[in-house]
Amino acid sequence: MPLYHNDEQQMLADSAREFMKSEAPVAHLREFRDKNCKDGFSHSLWKQFGEMGFNGILVSEDDGGLGMGHYEAGIILEEIGRNLSPSPFLTTAVAGVEALNAGSAEMRSRWLPGILAGETVLALAIDEQAKHRPEAIAMEAQRSGNGFRLNGKKQFVIHGASADMLIVAARTDNGLTLFAVEKDTKGMDVEAVRLVDSAVAAHVTLDNVELTADAVIGEVDQGAAVLDRMLRAGRIGSAAETVGVGAGAMDITVNYLKERKQFGKAIGEFQGLQHRAAHLYSEIEIARAVVMKAQQLCDEGSANAEMMVSVAKAKAGRATNLSVREGVQMHGGVGMTDEYDIGLYMKRDRALAEFFGDANYHINRVAQMNGY
Repeated sequence: MPLYHNDEQQMLADSAREFMKSEAPVAHLREFRDKNCKDGFSHSLWKQFGEMGFNGILVSEDDGGLGMGHYEAGIILEEIGRNLSPSPFLTTAVAGVEALNAGSAEMRSRWLPGILAGETVLALAIDEQAKHRPEAIAMEAQRSGNGFRLNGKKQFVIHGASADMLIVAARTDNGLTLFAVEKDTKGMDVEAVRLVDSAVAAHVTLDNVELTADAVIGEVDQGAAVLDRMLRAGRIGSAAETVGVGAGAMDITVNYLKERKQFGKAIGEFQGLQHRAAHLYSEIEIARAVVMKAQQLCDEGSANAEMMVSVAKAKAGRATNLSVREGVQMHGGVGMTDEYDIGLYMKRDRALAEFFGDANYHINRVAQMNGY
């Protein structure tokens, strides 16, 4: 497939760009940061996402969604990243929906309508360590009557304190199982923590949390496949958002080079800065192309999708980290002040880089897939 949008995808991109620019720009992030919002995002904006139809991109038409793919979800996510728009789109409408798509009809009918309307928020309770290591899940789910009893702790649960439901991965007798745990469930303690980019995550403790069999997403002991599906969606989605962050940082840096004058001319006229800006542009474009290819492979169900998703996550992370660092440097001293937006892009990059695994994790993963 070509690495550019068709007519319908371009219409979606134009719509998303205008919506994020007008309804959820960087100023919107500053507003919620400065008033120390307990959720870190606007619930009214989340409802607008639903009204725009964005939340139904990965939901099948049979379930009331648009029945599109990861490529189209990535279009929305890139604009979210470009504008630093605070929203639960990645956790809920992308990774969360992918997990629910593997669930029963009853479970989908329970949660998808609220997601489509922008009224329901999901959180992913997967990681238990300081770094993303899903292979190290230790939380236990023991049989209890016709249900399960969960015990353990989860870290870095984005939107965990404001979510209506947490998707929890735990070990059962013969494998992994994913559970839908509703908020305020007895025995679940949620400690909200604010991240460097002003988003709100949570440390979650489950102490003898009793769940019925209806809470199982997919099949008992067969959760590894559902988890892989969810993580794949989250990883390529976060890569797309990361490219948006890098592109947004690059845009404001280039604009600054055109406006800032030194020695009687715009600093963008100096050849040294031109070379750095050109290199940065090339890296962002390469990252975008890799992400688009990975999205297409995911939508095709290709056997190579898993490896390309890790390539995309690693490349997007490296390119965007370069973008925000170069942006701060080329802004000079003012790049370190809160008055300029470039610092906000650096903070979002730092947090987003860890979500679903950093560049080093995915570089190692690609090496292992190739026999190293």
